[in-house]
Amino acid sequence: MNDKFTFTDAEIKYLQEGEELRQGLLSKYATKNCDAIYPSERKEDFLRSNFSRDIDKVINCPLYNRYADKTQVLSFFKNDNITRRASHVQLVSKVARTIGKALRLNLELIEAIALGHDIGHTPFGHRGEYFLSNCYQNGCEKRGRERRYFNHNVQSARYFRNLTENYDLSLQTLSGILSHNGEKVCQEYSPSTLTDFAEFDQILENCIINNGFHKTLRPNTLEGCVVRLSDMIAYAGKDRQDLIHAGISYLYGNITQSKIGNNNGQIIAHMMTNIVKNSIDSPSLNMDADVFADFKDLVNENYKNIYNSKEVEENYDIVEQLMSDLYNTLCDDLAYKNKDSVIFQHHINTNFLKNIYSKIGINEHIDDIVTDYIASMTDDYFVDLCEYLHINNDLALKIKYKGYFDNLNKPLEE
Repeated sequence: MNDKFTFTDAEIKYLQEGEELRQGLLSKYATKNCDAIYPSERKEDFLRSNFSRDIDKVINCPLYNRYADKTQVLSFFKNDNITRRASHVQLVSKVARTIGKALRLNLELIEAIALGHDIGHTPFGHRGEYFLSNCYQNGCEKRGRERRYFNHNVQSARYFRNLTENYDLSLQTLSGILSHNGEKVCQEYSPSTLTDFAEFDQILENCIINNGFHKTLRPNTLEGCVVRLSDMIAYAGKDRQDLIHAGISYLYGNITQSKIGNNNGQIIAHMMTNIVKNSIDSPSLNMDADVFADFKDLVNENYKNIYNSKEVEENYDIVEQLMSDLYNTLCDDLAYKNKDSVIFQHHINTNFLKNIYSKIGINEHIDDIVTDYIASMTDDYFVDLCEYLHINNDLALKIKYKGYFDNLNKPLEE
């Protein structure tokens, strides 16, 4: 009988030959699909490589959909032209795959890391991340535990490593996700020597208990290094472009002209070209010294003129107080085992988590669980939940959004 869902020996041979040809074209510094390290044995899949399956696991995990409503820098603007996490990770993937293709690296590993790197991001971008970390530290101290720190890259790795049973990823993908920390510009990026899960788990725990430790990490593959650098390339110019779409382009005007370009397209094209020129047949990623200095200045100017500006900071003091109040409310619900609470209904008892928390115990991990829950929220979910639970109602009503038509006469396109 003809089996419609099983490959014949001839078909398997054809697929294997194609895979061998593709792998044979990779650089000697690339990560081969056969090098993928997993915590358990994998059944051979003739249609998908190991890292291709990692991609599928990332895009099919429940938190992937939530990228669409997690903002980057401009959290309080009702404007669909402004970048959100969903478009950011796609841009990172595209930039990284362009560089990776030119350097003959493993594009499937690159895509898996790029699409999964921000899964652990909080609502309201990096400010939300900072607020949640403060809540986490204070909550642990209140309950007699050692202070624990929250960082989105660590949470992304924790999610796939510790909070899921069916979405386990390769060590190479997890290392790239954990070590992407795209906030520090370096002139050279070279891989670490990480080779096993025991060491990875210890590193992950060290990131949580030692403040700033995560900033010292490097991915264990050149593909991971490409994603780390591409993350910065993807947001450096795009954040400037978003200012125009938001109608606050005067901030953009305060940023000096850069040698590598002053708009998103130029920055991406010039950075990709210079990195490839300096990294062909190299065990590390490199760029020219003056390009590195210029790119570093560009990122620093973004921090000075955009991320710390009055227009961007507006409303965050409200979010900080609401997050603290919500955090404490949810901790109380866990402590008193309020099974009707949303943290049970919308988080602990969901299909993909209910077996996890029952194994580790709730009472001992109250702060971990609440932190996991808040980190998983989108911006709108967070605000709606505060309203639903009547968390500081008067304060929540003071959040001001810039509407679609507030800047009607200002251009929306660059």
